[in-house]
Amino acid sequence: MNIGFIGTGVMGGAIAQHFLDAGHELTVYNRTKSKTDSLVANGAKWVVTPKMLAEKTDVIFSMVGFPKDVESIYFSDNGVFAGLKPGSIVVDMTTSTPSLAERIDKEAHVQNSLALDAPVSGGDIGAQNGELTVMVGGDKPAYEKMLPLFETIGKRVNFFGAAGTGQHAKMANQIMIAGTMTGLTEMLVYAKKANLPLQQVLDTLSSGGADNWSMDNYVPRILQGDYTPGFFAKHFLKDLRIALDEADKMGLKLPATERAKDLYEIMVDQANLGDDGTQGLIKTYPAWNK
Repeated sequence: MNIGFIGTGVMGGAIAQHFLDAGHELTVYNRTKSKTDSLVANGAKWVVTPKMLAEKTDVIFSMVGFPKDVESIYFSDNGVFAGLKPGSIVVDMTTSTPSLAERIDKEAHVQNSLALDAPVSGGDIGAQNGELTVMVGGDKPAYEKMLPLFETIGKRVNFFGAAGTGQHAKMANQIMIAGTMTGLTEMLVYAKKANLPLQQVLDTLSSGGADNWSMDNYVPRILQGDYTPGFFAKHFLKDLRIALDEADKMGLKLPATERAKDLYEIMVDQANLGDDGTQGLIKTYPAWNK
């Protein structure tokens, strides 16, 4: 396929490389051009605007940071919709708002094209290994056509229904992860205070009922002092805010998720650690409570 990819950061760059490795034509755009250098070196073409990318490709993927970034790359004067060809498919993989996914879907239809919202879970490791979980909403015919591409990058792909449902599924995912991240953080703080050998604690918990993906992937990084982002804390905070906003619209109260949001606000907004990975939450427990 002739694919365009917007947003070649920690996860997007790995996903785009999988498309190249599978033999597809690839055109890329990123605000920081240097983040596309390895892809270009491997055969991708660079363009200077999302509009130009849409003019040159048939399928457009995007994976950027925040809903405002999604809105800009699609709806600005030099955005995707300014250059979209009839019959195209747009796939936004950013974790964004369901309402924005619905807006993109509506505009795609106006332009005789199709749209999918397809956020993913699995972090940098899942992206690098082609083992992401993909949660899809939007046009079923577009999903069926894109399924081979999704299977190139993911080990599990699920279609949930109309535009925005992929984003709702991702919110459910982030609500679950909020609990595992706060749990693994406080588990380590507690175990350290009790003078337990932390690697042995991890090995023990990983073999029992406490085992979970976040602990298995992030506790080893914490024990090595590695806070590089598999997933940026500032993006996780954005996700929790979206989830709580959507819950409020549905009349739901999610007190545990609210508390997780408060803790990540301390990390991101007060401690200015938003560019750390989500495992950096433990830094907000002063010296692990010594």
